[in-house]
Amino acid sequence: MRYFVALGAREIPVDVTQLPSGTWNVAIEGKEIAVDAIAVGDSLSVRVDGRVIDLLLDGSPPELRFVASGVRGAAVIETERTRAGRSLGRGTAAKGPEFVTAPMPGRIVRVLVAPGDSVETGAPLVVIEAMKMENELHALHAARVGTVLVRAGDTVEGGAKLISLE
Repeated sequence: MRYFVALGAREIPVDVTQLPSGTWNVAIEGKEIAVDAIAVGDSLSVRVDGRVIDLLLDGSPPELRFVASGVRGAAVIETERTRAGRSLGRGTAAKGPEFVTAPMPGRIVRVLVAPGDSVETGAPLVVIEAMKMENELHALHAARVGTVLVRAGDTVEGGAKLISLE
């Protein structure tokens, strides 16, 4: 199956085929790699060409946040089918605001936007400190900031709503 993975402004086509052995053949921009993954608690242990990477995912498709090898990021992952459905006008019904949520419990260090601000894909929104590390949360797509629900110094739980985007 073909997936389209958007990391910031870059989109990468990824072809995935499950092999009879239970492993996966993955082609990223035409380069084939062997991939195997197993669930370990709330994360995945992924072996990519013999290298093991612990992968923690948060969110629900198509928009996911991830932590892999100490790197945090966000991705939008779509299939050809979800793109086709969207182009036919499905899922275009009016919906409420979308929320940026805390990926884990922590303390808000800085809020980088204000209500009414326009933000582009990848724009930094808020910095949260967790486990003595500062993590910058970014916009998954261009939007307008609705409500900012936190201030610097606030302590939040994992999954807490921080900022609404319209």
